Amino acid sequence: MREIVTVQVGGFANFIGSHFWNFQDEMLGLASDPCGDPVFRTRSLNMGVLYRTGETHQGTITYTPRLLSIDFQGSLGSVSSKGTLYGEGSSAPSEVVTWAGNVSTVASEPQKKNLFLQSLYQNEQDAPLMNGVNGDSTGSQNEIQDTDIVSSLDEEVQFWTDFSKVHYHPQSLYEVNGLWMDAQEFDNYGIGRDVFGENLRGEELCDRLRFFVEECDYVQGFQFIVDDSGGFSPMAADFLESVSDEYTNTPVLLYAVRGPSSVVNLSTRKQMVARDLHDAVSFSRLSAFCKMIVPVGLPFLSRSKASTFLNIKDDNPYHCSAVYAAALHSTSLPFRMEPLGPTADSSDVCGAVDINGIVQMLAAGQSRQNMVAILDVAMPGPSLAGRRDEQSLLAHLQPLTPEVAENVDDLQAVESMIVHGAIGSGGCNASVSEVRNAIHGAYECATTRPMFHHLSVARCPLPIPLPFPSIFGNLVGEHGELLGSSITGSTSRGSLDVHYIPMAARMRSSCAILPFLENRLGNLRKFGIERGSPGTELLRSWGFGKDEVEDIGETLSKMVGIVNPRSEISSDSD
Repeated sequence: MREIVTVQVGGFANFIGSHFWNFQDEMLGLASDPCGDPVFRTRSLNMGVLYRTGETHQGTITYTPRLLSIDFQGSLGSVSSKGTLYGEGSSAPSEVVTWAGNVSTVASEPQKKNLFLQSLYQNEQDAPLMNGVNGDSTGSQNEIQDTDIVSSLDEEVQFWTDFSKVHYHPQSLYEVNGLWMDAQEFDNYGIGRDVFGENLRGEELCDRLRFFVEECDYVQGFQFIVDDSGGFSPMAADFLESVSDEYTNTPVLLYAVRGPSSVVNLSTRKQMVARDLHDAVSFSRLSAFCKMIVPVGLPFLSRSKASTFLNIKDDNPYHCSAVYAAALHSTSLPFRMEPLGPTADSSDVCGAVDINGIVQMLAAGQSRQNMVAILDVAMPGPSLAGRRDEQSLLAHLQPLTPEVAENVDDLQAVESMIVHGAIGSGGCNASVSEVRNAIHGAYECATTRPMFHHLSVARCPLPIPLPFPSIFGNLVGEHGELLGSSITGSTSRGSLDVHYIPMAARMRSSCAILPFLENRLGNLRKFGIERGSPGTELLRSWGFGKDEVEDIGETLSKMVGIVNPRSEISSDSD
């Protein structure tokens, strides 16, 4: 088996991760349901790539994500960092026996479980929860209960654990304590630069990662999801540096994610300069320790073309993270596909590729190292049997990577696409061969074509678990089909209305990423390198000397030059 170890660093990264693991848990449940849709009962997707099998002290077999999650102390809400499966004892301090004086205990009130987490607990205890009260459940009562749960989540989510339906291993959840600040203050590169090395945190994190790696047969790579908008970025960079030293030949695929809060409250020039410098330094450092970095997170997702069929609240991380998690789920499918046999057309999947294969594929077009890839998504994906006047699936793909140029002709572009759960003729689930023919036909008709494209196909759609937010518009049907007329009623539809959807996602190497790179290089030069730059003192306070800042600038300049050697900003103008 070629396993993947996932690492989530920072608040918004864990919001995305919570949705991501909910998708996996839902797929596992549907695959084991003899009465469920057979499209989910496939052996062609090996979930063991992402999961580990374990055993409690009582001999109970467990199946948990191969995951290390890092976040603030207190970010787990009502969930214990020890998990719920292994019966770990209380973390309360032992009785003090060397002190003869009076002892007083100050304890904060534990977070209360919301209705969704209460229902999970009651279901595991085989005591159904009906509108907050234990009792028997039949017929319409179940629907009422689910309606209440969905409604409460849309209004009350505070922590990423509030909507997580997954059990975690005790080694998975790491809380960073001792910072004495909240997330709003932990907002720049300098404030988090020493966090990894303090209080033996680095050693503990490396030990936890090693726990998951050493039980693997053969690790195909690490999947990092990093909230790079604040102080967790330098912590992640230091962690990645340790990972690259210890696991030299194991590729790292890094998603640098941004939540909606990263673009608010920048009312002064000083704040904007600090944000621009943070973005340049953060991207340069993170990209140095991974084989491929994929920036993810639009400033206003609701206004983007990616949200054409969605109703997103930009200020709600529970909403935005669901879209990004769906895209990451799609891009991860080829990593766990079983290799095809001779009967490719009758298979449930095709186009299996591992992390190293994706990296080599996308880097080959332009001989790029430390690749920067663009992530596109079609959510939901359109029917393959649409009208002649409708756009093809390729035209529905829209970037989730910010600052990407549109309508760029790049003859050296390389693309890797995954289409799963596509709807074919007659509204039925399309076969693998039907999808391949449709996509290859769309590429043949496209006005501009990449130098190379790779296609992966899976017949299973994206399942929509109960705690998924109500973000679908009223043109999205029960099985993700795009309707010709609006459904009457609410403009936002959730898991009770939409059970699964077809998806398409694409990672591409293209010069369309040039504005993203040029903006970071230009801001670093303007605010941190040029004589009289307003951010010189700020960078110094973050621990960066003049030579180190110039090295960061040189790194960004080379990245710009590789993507587009004719770019003026890549020339040495210092």
